[in-house]
Amino acid sequence: MIEINGDLCHKTLVKTQNHELAFNKDNDYAKWKNDIREKFLEIVGISAIKENASPINVTVEEEVECDGYKRIRFVFESEIGSFVPCYLLVPSGEEKKRPVAITLQGHASGFHNSIGVAKYEGDEAYITRGDFAVQAVKQGFVALAIEQRAMGERKTKIHEPCNLRMCAFLSMMSLELGRTIIGERMWDVSKAIDALSYFDKYCDLDKILITGNSGGGTMSFYAACLDERIKLSVPSCAFCSYETSIMNVYHCPCNIIPGALKYFEMEDLSCLIAPRPLAIVTGGKDYLFPLSGVEKSYETVKAVYEKEGVKDNCRLVTTDMGHWWCKDIVWDTIKEEIDKLGWKL
Repeated sequence: MIEINGDLCHKTLVKTQNHELAFNKDNDYAKWKNDIREKFLEIVGISAIKENASPINVTVEEEVECDGYKRIRFVFESEIGSFVPCYLLVPSGEEKKRPVAITLQGHASGFHNSIGVAKYEGDEAYITRGDFAVQAVKQGFVALAIEQRAMGERKTKIHEPCNLRMCAFLSMMSLELGRTIIGERMWDVSKAIDALSYFDKYCDLDKILITGNSGGGTMSFYAACLDERIKLSVPSCAFCSYETSIMNVYHCPCNIIPGALKYFEMEDLSCLIAPRPLAIVTGGKDYLFPLSGVEKSYETVKAVYEKEGVKDNCRLVTTDMGHWWCKDIVWDTIKEEIDKLGWKL
């Protein structure tokens, strides 16, 4: 009998994929970087998203004094029909411009966790490590929490989300429209930075970092590929070769970039962040983003940064945990990186 294996065709194709725009140290680096930028923005659908762009109009909905900081909720429209709720946390005390930390949740119940507010069962336990924006403001940053497209308050109203895969339906709708949720989320982050000009008395827009875990880490990487105003990217539990992770472990469809493997691997995109600092945090026991794939991919990242002449601007930090936000390790890493950048909190 012939063995029937539903995975075999795709697995064979993954192994034999050519990656037309893969990094090659002998190629014209500047041309390659430009080519990969154009192809990446094309297949995530940025041009289609731009066609539906909306002027940035910020509406402040509330201001709340908290313990050691002020919390401002605001909403803006990133494209027609897409309203983005955000929280800005501003340290108490002297009113001055401070570095901004954009903090992004992944497949949690929503960005309310970032500000330490429990809404649903399980939130209280998660918040002990998942209140990313509160952690940032306590470090001295102005913290920006953004509800990612198709998650939390922005989840589908057509279908009841299944478990944590709340963004699967909207991800597939996006693909049918010739765009991607990845591209839409990148766009939202960039437009949120535009919106911060409304709060320029608090925000030093020349000093912006981005971080988050899992799906938040994914966007911490991709958003920095799009927007050069992000001066430091610290993705946690998100960076890995597509071959080892997305193509080998079940993930939410929100991770899919159609046709990506035809052109590049995730690590090749690091050229769109370089020479700006990139500090990758990964779990040594993370089954979703296996360490073997992370370490192999990171070799390309190092080669890219060497080409840029800034080999010390990238680093890989490995924890002894699984798919887990290790807040002390993440913030220690960030502190070390901003010290090198000369940022003062």
